[in-house]
Amino acid sequence: MINEFKAFIARGNVLDLAVAVIIGAAFGKIVTSLTDDIIMPMVGKLLGGLDFSSYFLVLGTVPAELAGSSDYAALKKAGVPLLGYGSFITVAVNFLIVAFIIFLLVRAVNRLMPKPDEAPAIPAAEPADITLLREIRDELKKAKAPAAPAKAAAAPVAAKAAPAPVKAPAKAPAKAPAKPRATKPKA
Repeated sequence: MINEFKAFIARGNVLDLAVAVIIGAAFGKIVTSLTDDIIMPMVGKLLGGLDFSSYFLVLGTVPAELAGSSDYAALKKAGVPLLGYGSFITVAVNFLIVAFIIFLLVRAVNRLMPKPDEAPAIPAAEPADITLLREIRDELKKAKAPAAPAKAAAAPVAAKAAPAPVKAPAKAPAKAPAKPRATKPKA
């Protein structure tokens, strides 16, 4: 079992995935900082507030010591039920930024990677029974082919006789359906 685990871990795909997760975590921090520190304050400024993550709705009662507070983190820590739509919008913008950057990276890598040469499609080998049937067909064609006359001015060719008409086989009388057998009930 340990050898199988070692073989699994040593695969290139698993190592690539581990590296991608580590780089992704580090890259996620950069994107979070970009969103929280640069983009969302600008969006908040345009919408009338400096801190976009402070947009929320209070769904329950606020303790007396926090009455009038607009600090989302403090209200959340105190256990006040909140609908933090500003925080959700920030996370959604984070996702869109990460998705767009990954799209650009994949697009760039796909352009840089050499395209594999398209080899002409090799037809699949013909099954043996098909080959045998083709050979039989070709032999039958050779056997039916008339031999070429030795001289063009040979004896006149006799007219072929018309084939005799073929009678259609008479239909067999229909059989009566079989009667079901009576079976004894099992005891």
